[in-house]
Amino acid sequence: MSAIIGKKIGMTSTFDSEGKSIACTLIQAGPCVVTQVKTTEIDGYEAVQLAYGEKKEKNTPNALIGHFKKAGTTPKRKIAEFAASFKESLTLGQTITLADVVAEGDKVAVVGTSKGKGFQGVVKRHGFSGVGGQTHGQHNRQRHAGSIGACSFPARVFPLTRMAGRMGSDRVKVKNLKVVKIFAEQNLVLVSGSVPGANNSFVYIEK
Repeated sequence: MSAIIGKKIGMTSTFDSEGKSIACTLIQAGPCVVTQVKTTEIDGYEAVQLAYGEKKEKNTPNALIGHFKKAGTTPKRKIAEFAASFKESLTLGQTITLADVVAEGDKVAVVGTSKGKGFQGVVKRHGFSGVGGQTHGQHNRQRHAGSIGACSFPARVFPLTRMAGRMGSDRVKVKNLKVVKIFAEQNLVLVSGSVPGANNSFVYIEK
């Protein structure tokens, strides 16, 4: 298997062999249960569905309860599908652990949902520097976007113009993160660098 579901715990730091401090992110990944193996003949495409995290049965819809019972497992909190780019055969109800996916020294990609910033202006959202000094009548517009359109031609604002709007809550993938250390008994993995999302948010580790 080349992917696993996890939960971001938080950031910390560690030291390499040369004594240099490395900023790292601690992720609790797995164990995950294979709740469905999709095939081209039945579903029209090939994929594997993994489930992670415990959930109370009273808070789970009846349809999902039956889905989990078919896989021989308890209700789970997070379900995700991954492309079936694996050589080994996975069976329904099989448990995927952290050691089955990554090893120390591997390079992985982590997918998560970035923090939501709400409605933001162009300075925070796009890195604009504002309109400059307090001259030419701009005494109260230091963080405004300035002109956004042309004159009589084309007499409109072009699509995808960088303006104020909702920021964050996007699906973000960070590639080439090195697996610094694995704590197999606690299902914890330490990866170098930052990972998108808030603490206790779900992330996907892909190899």
